[in-house]
Amino acid sequence: MNSSTNETTTDILAHVLLPVANEDDGLTTATALEPYEPEQVTALHVVEKGEGVPDKTPVEQSEELAAESYAAVRTVFPDADDHTAYARDVVEAIFDVAEEVEASAIAYRSRGGGRLMQFLSGDLSLKLVTNAEVPVIALPQADSKE
Repeated sequence: MNSSTNETTTDILAHVLLPVANEDDGLTTATALEPYEPEQVTALHVVEKGEGVPDKTPVEQSEELAAESYAAVRTVFPDADDHTAYARDVVEAIFDVAEEVEASAIAYRSRGGGRLMQFLSGDLSLKLVTNAEVPVIALPQADSKE
């Protein structure tokens, strides 16, 4: 087969895992992924669990946030699957779910914000792109606020 570049692109976009933090992030991230026309999308919301301390948010509130995130993704990808993970380490949870759902790639959009947010998301982004066993797609920022 002489079109190996196209096959690779198709393979990478066969089943994209899309980690989302909340409703706005779900919509923005799905919209950024849309032009690449993935064959299948699984939206992932990771509920951070504390170790030996109370959880950051009550389970009901976390599940509602996940449901809102998935609904936002489905406005762009109506057939998207969803997966909620409960973990202390968000990046490890993303990797575990990528393996579980047999994702061909992980697509994410780094989050803006102040210096602290950029530092924290930068740290997560670095772990995501350097430790993944599947390709990681960093989606471009689509901010209209300039």
